[in-house]
Amino acid sequence: MDRDHKHALTKLPAVTLGFWITITFSQTLGAALALLAGLCAWTFVSRVRLFWAAFILTRPLGATVGDFFDKPLAKGGLDISRPLASLVLAAAIVALILLLPQRPCRHPASRPAA
Repeated sequence: MDRDHKHALTKLPAVTLGFWITITFSQTLGAALALLAGLCAWTFVSRVRLFWAAFILTRPLGATVGDFFDKPLAKGGLDISRPLASLVLAAAIVALILLLPQRPCRHPASRPAA
């Protein structure tokens, strides 16, 4: 294998990671959550059903992130122990809850008449 190909292969994990992050957020997860937000704002779909749909759609993302944290460096992961990875993810969740504003969804029927 020539030098250029070896150099390209050393960058492969970073390129692959960037690709999958982009795909996950821009297409898969992003589209699903945008659809759920739209349903919440403009339809009469049960909020309980929307909650469970969001919960089920985001479960694979959590599993993928968890696997990335404890996967060995040689296989493209961060090689962090599971307890430490759990602590990091829990801290991120708490930080996001505290930093992002929480607003109730406005149902179309509850809007004041113009």
